[in-house]
Amino acid sequence: MTFRSRPVAVWALPLATLVLALFVLGADIGGAATWLRGILFDHYQQSQPRTYEDTRSRGGHSVRVLDIDAASIQRFGQWPWSYAALAKLVDDMKAQGASIVVFTTPFERPDSASPKKLLALVPPGPSFDAARMELERMPSPDDALASAFSGIQAVTGFTLGDARPARTLTLKATVAWTGKSYPFGQTRAFDQASASLPVIEAASAGVGAVNLDIDPDGKVRRMPLVFRLRDKAVPTLEAEVLRLVEGKDALVLKSNDGNAGLFGSAPGIASVDTGHTDLAMTPGGSLWIAYSGMQAEREVSASALIDKTLAPGSLSGAIVYVGSPDDLVDTPLGLMPVADVHAEAVENLLLGTALRRPASAAEAELLCLALFGLGCVFIFARLGVRWAGLFVVCTIAGVSYVSWQLYAGEHVLFDALGLNVGLAAVWLAGASARGLEIAVLRSRLKLAFADALSPRMIDQIARNPQLMKLEGETRTVTYLACGVRGFADLASSFRGDPAAFTRLMQRVLEPLMEAALNHGGTIDKLTTEGFTAFWNAPLDDPEHAIHACEAATGMMEVIARTNEVITHERRIDGVALSPVEIGIGISSGPAIAGGFKAHGRTAYSVNGDCAVLAARIQQISGQYGPAVIVAENTRKASERGFAFLEVDYIAVGGHDEPIKLYAMLGNPVMRASPKFRALATFHDHIFQSLRAQQWQKARELIDQCRKLSGASQKLYDLHLTRIAYFEDNPPSEDWDGAFRPILN
Repeated sequence: MTFRSRPVAVWALPLATLVLALFVLGADIGGAATWLRGILFDHYQQSQPRTYEDTRSRGGHSVRVLDIDAASIQRFGQWPWSYAALAKLVDDMKAQGASIVVFTTPFERPDSASPKKLLALVPPGPSFDAARMELERMPSPDDALASAFSGIQAVTGFTLGDARPARTLTLKATVAWTGKSYPFGQTRAFDQASASLPVIEAASAGVGAVNLDIDPDGKVRRMPLVFRLRDKAVPTLEAEVLRLVEGKDALVLKSNDGNAGLFGSAPGIASVDTGHTDLAMTPGGSLWIAYSGMQAEREVSASALIDKTLAPGSLSGAIVYVGSPDDLVDTPLGLMPVADVHAEAVENLLLGTALRRPASAAEAELLCLALFGLGCVFIFARLGVRWAGLFVVCTIAGVSYVSWQLYAGEHVLFDALGLNVGLAAVWLAGASARGLEIAVLRSRLKLAFADALSPRMIDQIARNPQLMKLEGETRTVTYLACGVRGFADLASSFRGDPAAFTRLMQRVLEPLMEAALNHGGTIDKLTTEGFTAFWNAPLDDPEHAIHACEAATGMMEVIARTNEVITHERRIDGVALSPVEIGIGISSGPAIAGGFKAHGRTAYSVNGDCAVLAARIQQISGQYGPAVIVAENTRKASERGFAFLEVDYIAVGGHDEPIKLYAMLGNPVMRASPKFRALATFHDHIFQSLRAQQWQKARELIDQCRKLSGASQKLYDLHLTRIAYFEDNPPSEDWDGAFRPILN
């Protein structure tokens, strides 16, 4: 074979792409896996957000966010408010029955409105001692806020970072864990912590980190419950709120003991004990937030609280978050104040509605991609691009459906998008490799068979090189030979202008060859006076005889149009050009099809009696008049599509078995016409009379045929000449009725 059936690149490139996709997604190169997961999981939450529910009935506490509205800003000014104003808010919350107040902004610096800040402005000297003493005796807003924490559980925050803090952090509780292995190895670690003011910290019932878990694209999808401060686990705001709600001295987390994942992993955090259930967490200690979005029921107007227009007990047992209205973060449901994001996380903890992404999810996704990707590569190698594409489409649809059902029904996050993108990349790589292979083969085929095959056939062979069997095979083909009648005389008339003759032959033969190619033929040989073509090789063509006859019909139309043009032109000697007449011979039969390569060129041809017979028929076609003459085997194979008229019974080679020859005169409409049927009947009688050696009767029938429409006078002249010959040279008694030319 000259052409390979499946080059290595067709399966090697998609396999390499699969390996690359597994590496990129598994190692999260450039955050690609995180980005794709974010897109999919955000779409899920946007399509089906968490249904908002007051947590009082299930968690024992409502979760509220203090709405810093326009009326409260008009009263206290722009945020941040003074500590004295916050102390009043805390007192008002206590009056409304609030249980826990959570500040999302740390109190790291003294209040700018504190009287003690004015001490630096008092001039030195005894005369100002009284003023200094009075300022020192005035109450501090820092102390006022700390005092307001009495009678309510206040949770304040600290910021984890790398900068050296001004004060040392003092925790209110520890973070405990159960299990065999230390679970905080995958928890995000910091070196330093900036604590709140000592007086505020001391008065707080809980202190937690205010840091958020922000993805590379800037969105908050998870809320951490624990961080590491150097080697020590420290709680976040939500962890402290959960601890206070449960009335515990420590936050209890469970270790996965390194058993997470399909193949095990480093120890990490498995879940958090919320009192009524174990809520799954990420190995690093974060909670996937199921967002409900901004809800009016969650918001409490700060101005209504200050003006005491809230219904009594509106905040009874509530957890109230207080934060800057201008501190916004991006979430799957859009921009939200940080306080609302914290509130959403606590609602998830109290309701047990947090999303779950098992530690084995990433490995399962990669395993599915590996299995489906290998399946795609296998189908590429065995069945081709289309079947592989169908497999990929079905797989993507199935994986997407399973992923959505896991989210909608179980709140489980399974990344179908990364898997699908990886699988699509594998298919695109294979399709690209296949396209490149086809392009290369098409280029080679064009170089080898540009004048022999139609573009459609070249494309088919390029897509399936096995169709071109150069090693040889036996096929039944239809062979067509086309040549210019009177070629020698035509060439002689252009003896003084050979360039014009060459141009004329090109104008005649090129569109004729194009007509043969357009009807599925393969050009075999080309000479100065004509060409040959065949059908049903190298590509299968069950209707090869019909298509060859259709090509002949198209060639007659082409030569008619060509003659309309050239008859208006003149030779160099001023003589007008005569119409060019062509003759076509067609025969069908078995032949050996195949070829070989030599000196960088590929030859493909057919060899058989049908090819020889077609050429001989074309050579003698001029004596019958009509341009297209076919052998009997071709007539039988294509009779339903054309009108054929018997014109001879002849031994073409002088000693061969005689064959019947037919002139192709038209389509089935003509065959059904009364005139053609009458002509065909007369021809049947003529040849019966000839075989019976009834010469006079044959003459009379010929005379009658001359008067019919469609009759060829040249054909009848031929048979009258033969009749005269047979009268002078009577055939033997066992004569089969065939004419055998006398060879010199």
